[in-house]
Amino acid sequence: MQDDKPTPATSQSEPSAAASREPEGAAATETMPSLEELLRQAELQAKEHYDAWLRAKAETENIRKRSQAEVASAHKFAIEGFASELLAVRDSLEAALQAKDAAVENLRDGVELTLKQLTAVFDKFNVAEVNPVGEKFDPHYHQAMSMVPAEAAPNTVVGVMQKGYRLNDRMLRPALVTIAKAPDA
Repeated sequence: MQDDKPTPATSQSEPSAAASREPEGAAATETMPSLEELLRQAELQAKEHYDAWLRAKAETENIRKRSQAEVASAHKFAIEGFASELLAVRDSLEAALQAKDAAVENLRDGVELTLKQLTAVFDKFNVAEVNPVGEKFDPHYHQAMSMVPAEAAPNTVVGVMQKGYRLNDRMLRPALVTIAKAPDA
């Protein structure tokens, strides 16, 4: 009767389970690269990243050098257009000086035309005249040279000794002015 008893399932299934596990374990180790292979791949990737970093660093340095050269060139030739426009004014002044026995009226007409040329150049490059007669004194645009008694309100510009000039919104030179002082009490 003992022979008729079935053997427990665990004893029969253990060898088959172990046999079925071996191929899985063997398959897992076959697909997993070795540590040496992983290290070699990591070193290759590190070399690629290092090379890319060196190229990016060199490119950045080239851009920096190119930008510095462009800024230096811009500073050096910034007034090129302005200067070339002023050449016509200089030519007119030299022509006036070379005139022999010119009448005063002819010289005056030539100087007026030259002044018109200069004014056109200033307009083209946004150089504006500051002529503040009758305006309230503003220390940002005017430099007071003296205070004089006048009919105008106190701190009003009553005379301009030298006009000022502004380039766009920046002062090139403040106007030299006389201002009205408050009446003595």
